[in-house]
Amino acid sequence: MKVGSKGHLTYCSNIHAGETWSEVFNALKTHLPRVKEKVAADQDMGIGLRLSNQASLELIQSGLQPFCDWMEQQGFYVFTMNGFPYGGFHRQTVKDQVHQPDWTKEERVNYTIRLFDILAQLLPKGQDGGISTSPLSYKLWWDQKQTDDVFKRSTENLLKVVEHLHHLNQKEGILMHLDIEPEPDGLIENSTETVDYFCKWLLPMAENTLPLLLGVDRYEARDIVLRHITVCYDVCHFAVAYENPALVMSRFASEGIKIGKIQISSALKMDFTGLQESMMAYKQAFGELHESTYLHQVIARDQDGNLHQYPDLPQGLKYIGKAGITEWRTHFHVPVFVESYGLLDSTQSDIVEVLNIWSNSTMTNHLEVETYTWEVLPKELQVEISSSIARELNWVVKQLDQV
Repeated sequence: MKVGSKGHLTYCSNIHAGETWSEVFNALKTHLPRVKEKVAADQDMGIGLRLSNQASLELIQSGLQPFCDWMEQQGFYVFTMNGFPYGGFHRQTVKDQVHQPDWTKEERVNYTIRLFDILAQLLPKGQDGGISTSPLSYKLWWDQKQTDDVFKRSTENLLKVVEHLHHLNQKEGILMHLDIEPEPDGLIENSTETVDYFCKWLLPMAENTLPLLLGVDRYEARDIVLRHITVCYDVCHFAVAYENPALVMSRFASEGIKIGKIQISSALKMDFTGLQESMMAYKQAFGELHESTYLHQVIARDQDGNLHQYPDLPQGLKYIGKAGITEWRTHFHVPVFVESYGLLDSTQSDIVEVLNIWSNSTMTNHLEVETYTWEVLPKELQVEISSSIARELNWVVKQLDQV
């Protein structure tokens, strides 16, 4: 649905279980009309579509027309997709395998180009389209000596996607962008590593490669890359890294790096400064949240501002009482409308700040709520999934109305 004078707001359909196209389509038909009735009854509503590799292949094979016909009848459109999880995302242990295949693999290239070919057929005329993707790979898979090769191979593969998107833009007039999504322990984790990647790898390799492939000069090559490779600003991920939204966005803008999508999401945190309850109580509160499906990376900050990073919640819990630690943050996409969870707080204030910045800027028109951890809600706040999604979207709309 449209928000403000320029924005399109939706939610990521990865909340709905489904790895085949029939499962995905059935989930959309079940839940989207209910959500739309509660948040956008008087206008068309955008879909943040998530397709696994399997679902994308099946959709291409079966044809897009039935889906397009249903969207036209029901008042839906697709403007953004989640191309980060390639395989299963529900009812199984995902953890670091969410990065597989990474950007060193041809399977990732083929999957991403297929998603763009699907999106090109679904986009409303004149609307730009974006697909979020992994931060190249999972950092803990590689030692220091291997990372240069991983960056090189990943960038070569990204440039294949850029070439494809440039041709679509030239021939069809369709503008689409691949939105790299930094996250803790990704090969690209934060704003510093994002800028370093663009400046040390992506742009130099593009200036050397694209002139030969596209018949452009190095300056045009730079513009083409910055048009088609952007950043997915996941609020949860940047908050876990203790990043200041205004400084990050200013830094990206100064380097010419565009934000293709803002994922509106909230992490969990705890400020240990002046705490009254025992440390064991906080350890228990965090421990009760542990589950075996997703990674819940932890970044702790000490009294000197140094960051201490743990790859998952169980490892972090071993050090929760470490001397000098003043704050904990953990990667946990909790509902955005809740500010606190018992002893624990959320990073909701980062969302409010990001929305304030967005409303006064010319950055992306893609806004997507990405919440997939509902079980931490207090029992009195738990409702069926369609109502929960509507509650998330209506909270965002209310925040924007207050800007």
